[in-house]
Amino acid sequence: MAGDSGSGHGVVAMGQTELKCGGLVVACTFDHRIADAYSANLFLVSWAEMAQSKPIPTVPNPQPGDDCLISGIYYIKADQLNLLQSLATTTNGCRRTKLESFCAFLWKMVAKHAILNNVDKKVTKMGIVVDGRTRLSDGDRDKASLMGSYFGNVPSIPYGGKEVNEIDENPLSYVANEVHDFLDAAVSKEHFLGLIDWMESHRPVPGLSKIYCSGSEDGPAFVVSSGQRFPESKVDFGWGKPIFGSYHFPWGGDSGYVMPMPSPSCNGDWVVYVHLLKGQVELIETEAAHLFRPLTFDYLQHSNKE
Repeated sequence: MAGDSGSGHGVVAMGQTELKCGGLVVACTFDHRIADAYSANLFLVSWAEMAQSKPIPTVPNPQPGDDCLISGIYYIKADQLNLLQSLATTTNGCRRTKLESFCAFLWKMVAKHAILNNVDKKVTKMGIVVDGRTRLSDGDRDKASLMGSYFGNVPSIPYGGKEVNEIDENPLSYVANEVHDFLDAAVSKEHFLGLIDWMESHRPVPGLSKIYCSGSEDGPAFVVSSGQRFPESKVDFGWGKPIFGSYHFPWGGDSGYVMPMPSPSCNGDWVVYVHLLKGQVELIETEAAHLFRPLTFDYLQHSNKE
């Protein structure tokens, strides 16, 4: 035996052992709560096909024609974000944040997709993840320091629901106001204290935001989580700072998930991870190609030279 290596425990663990004769033993273990032997066979055959750059013979679950959730990563230029924010400004000059403006635009895209495809469920919902750490500290420096080092979950996910026609037909400034209104109710200390009381009264039953588990029952739904505070430059393991970082967060439901993050260029651009229905992504790529530009190595390379 010349040596062996393997991954730790998890849903799938793989190890390899190199033999003195030059042969190689590959072993896999699967968590039977997740996959049966038939599924394991599908994985092994697909893995072997991919290793030879062949097309995957069987794609799990989605059927032809299904509008399944897919993922994509894009970048948005700073000038386009500024333009979006100006379009979301109301006639009385009430200025919305870039995040509110971006969310409003996405909401309109999702509503338009529902109308174009004659979706029978006519309500669309959008939620935004709010971090409670700064809200609970309420400006107190000591509390802010304590909450800043707290490892755990402190989010709330307020969301709004509207008729798809209302979101589609009204201007961006109107939709941005709707976003601001439901978000405003969840950015206070009182909201998070109430949320803590609710969770304490329901323990040990786990809680899950309604928009995650049943948000799409009435129509298309998605959640936006801002990753603007992602400490990409600090995640250095000793071989250099990463040129790019992102999240992937499918939770098994049919609600979408979108995360805007700062570009590695640090010039005001955004990098946006998108996990939405295939048809929604195709509409965004068609009608908002000026805004959502596919992330490429050339962009990352150029960004890290700036």
